[in-house]
Amino acid sequence: MSNLHGSVDARHGSVKSYLTGFVLSVILTVIPFALVMYPTLPKPVTAGVVAIFAVIQVVVHLIYFLHLNFSPHQRWNVTALVFSTVVIALLVGLSLWIMYSVHHNMLAH
Repeated sequence: MSNLHGSVDARHGSVKSYLTGFVLSVILTVIPFALVMYPTLPKPVTAGVVAIFAVIQVVVHLIYFLHLNFSPHQRWNVTALVFSTVVIALLVGLSLWIMYSVHHNMLAH
């Protein structure tokens, strides 16, 4: 029978790897939650900390749950992720630029 889904030697994580990812995810969720529920920092700093923890949590999920790394077996997956990230960043960034330009040129008189 032919293998339609890539290599038979698929790299899957161990229980230790999944538990590590789970514990890191819980920690990376609880800290921003506590900062929002019990505000001790100024709002812009809190928003920055939450954004940083969100990016770190995305990386943790990519590594521990999706098993994405820079090995030769994962080259196309990493390439697709980078391409998708660039397209989304361009889409969001250019949309914000267009909205700012429209606001500045049409409504700011």
